[in-house]
Amino acid sequence: MLTFLLRPVGILYLSSGLLVIAQFGGDFSPRMNQVFLTPSHMVNRNVGLKVEGSSFTLDGSPFLIIAGTIHYFRVPREYWRDRLLKLKACGFNTLTTHIPWNLHEPRKGWFYFTANLDFMTFIAMASEVGLWVILCPGPYIGSDLDLGGLPSWLLRDPKMKLRTTYRGFTKAVNLYFDKIIPKIVQLQYGKGGPIIALQVENEYGSYHQDRRYMSYIKKALITRGIKVFLMTADNGDELKRGHLKRVLSTVHMKHIKKETYDTLLSIQGRSPVLMMVYTASSLDGWGTSPHSVDSHLLMRDVREMFNASFSLNFYMFHGGTNFGFMGGSASLDHYLPMITSYDYGALLTENGEHTPEYLAYQEFFSSSLGIPKPPHRDSIPMAIYKSVVTAHYMSLWDVMPYLEEPISSVKPICMEKLSVNQGNGQSSGYILYETVVTTSGLLTTKGHVQDRGQVRDGGWVFLDEEFLGVLDHSTNQLTIPRKMVYQNNPTLRILVENQGRLAYGQDINKERKGLIGDIYLNNFPLRKFKIYSLDMKTQFLQRDLPNIWKPALFKHRGPAFFLGILRMGNYPRDTFIKMEGWTKGVIFINGRNLGRYWNIGPQETLYLPGPWLHPGSNE
Repeated sequence: MLTFLLRPVGILYLSSGLLVIAQFGGDFSPRMNQVFLTPSHMVNRNVGLKVEGSSFTLDGSPFLIIAGTIHYFRVPREYWRDRLLKLKACGFNTLTTHIPWNLHEPRKGWFYFTANLDFMTFIAMASEVGLWVILCPGPYIGSDLDLGGLPSWLLRDPKMKLRTTYRGFTKAVNLYFDKIIPKIVQLQYGKGGPIIALQVENEYGSYHQDRRYMSYIKKALITRGIKVFLMTADNGDELKRGHLKRVLSTVHMKHIKKETYDTLLSIQGRSPVLMMVYTASSLDGWGTSPHSVDSHLLMRDVREMFNASFSLNFYMFHGGTNFGFMGGSASLDHYLPMITSYDYGALLTENGEHTPEYLAYQEFFSSSLGIPKPPHRDSIPMAIYKSVVTAHYMSLWDVMPYLEEPISSVKPICMEKLSVNQGNGQSSGYILYETVVTTSGLLTTKGHVQDRGQVRDGGWVFLDEEFLGVLDHSTNQLTIPRKMVYQNNPTLRILVENQGRLAYGQDINKERKGLIGDIYLNNFPLRKFKIYSLDMKTQFLQRDLPNIWKPALFKHRGPAFFLGILRMGNYPRDTFIKMEGWTKGVIFINGRNLGRYWNIGPQETLYLPGPWLHPGSNE
């Protein structure tokens, strides 16, 4: 999903494009009863989702797709059913969800399909509440994720060409599909499951580095047993480049104009229009102004789409949270790391509450489709807890003697190429570079500090434990004062945070993190580095350390770990954490990574799900 930072009026070009749309001649009457077109009612199944003229049919009956996107990996598993029931209650008949390769295979050959990554249970649950499913299995899914959902270990190959038929990429895709597609096959419509359609890749027209690639992905799906309806999805300008023969082209809302519908007509004739990504807002980046929803424009667009017999998918119905380090970055006129909340102007808030737009949609679907409105589900209870006092801390420098042995290297090594994680490199977190300097002078990066960010965030530079400054995309040099190296040879330390790889664009092949080349002192490259991988995973946080916590009697300056205890009664509830007076960092609760906070905004609080808490003390 491309990040839309502007939403101009009339972006769908509906009002002035109705004459063109009329050529599609929609056969569907919105008042037609779809109540019985649900997974539980359709026991004897034959042909599934098909195109007949300018309409979709499901097993021969006219079918208007009214879908909403929810990402299982952005919602606590304990709340999956609640969010799906709210999707159904609003009047939607279909769930759209994406499968992130990087979360399911974080290390090559190591697959995870349990707990919050159990997408099979999520899809089965959707069927139980009466929803069909459109599945987007990738391999690239975008969705504002780190590297668009591709695993970072792919970038260990210096010649890697992502999203192409380059052998190194297709070999990895084949192994991944061999593992994941059989799980999808058993959930298809023809086998009694709720999956009625699969999306082939995502917005490839805007990338288009290899003419053979999309055909390869299509074949990879079909030969592994995918038999449901296939579709592609592209923005209005890129429909032809992303199109596949005998696969329906669907539209993302960006760059739509009158000619978009002419293009659809020319490449696939008289066929239904599916607005595969209709979004009310856009994702916020750190240091930007928050975006708001124009509910009047929203409802006007939807009414016009229904009048033209469009099917639609609302991205996002419920956005959820970029827990941990899953969030990616955008690249517009500058690098823009995404905030932790994935609220996205969704119809449900980050913690699952109804918005006014949800109620407006529900009323509209009820009046247009004749769907009875069920009673509102009770809200999930929230709580406000007493402020947490971080009574103890330990600096990063205190912890370092107890970390795993650093990697010794003549030159700097980027995160992805570190010999850690069973040869898979480092995906996320922080990385620390150390080398001894023997002279003062000008320290320069020549663009080799890869992580950049809003408001001078990048590589924090220290001499021993004294902070020197920041190196990033806009600041590529610092001065090391002579007095700081006069009597001893201090250790130069550069601490780099991976703020999220680009989620989309032509430059994703370059998204290696940390130091991607030499650092120079007086134009001479520095050598003999010690490199510490600080990935902040559970194993890193739960390592056996001596009791080196210090009382937090004053405001510590520099990188450090802080410990606080959140106490509560027998029934923990959802809450939000406000990091008032703090600058930048990551919050962990009971070993779970809630995500990043940063005082430059716009996000001021982090969502803390009640199921992640337990009675008594929570660290």
